[in-house]
Amino acid sequence: MPKPNKKLPTKTVKVICNSCNQLLFKYKKGGTGALIKCFKERIVEDNTEQPGICPNCHTEFARDTLVRGTPAFKIIGNKAKQK
Repeated sequence: MPKPNKKLPTKTVKVICNSCNQLLFKYKKGGTGALIKCFKERIVEDNTEQPGICPNCHTEFARDTLVRGTPAFKIIGNKAKQK
């Protein structure tokens, strides 16, 4: 499997907690599909204190994983949304 492109996409989305609407981070997303995984190298602004946990309601919204050999967050279904 190929690694993600080094050149960042131009589209920036806000990743928001689904339960409390807290801004989690700003992410450079490629494509138009749903938010399933977030590569850590594409996160522009991180507002979380612990990785994968919402700072406001302390809900786990993502898990640390490796996708194609690159560190990423795998979003847990319906815990976070993009805006």
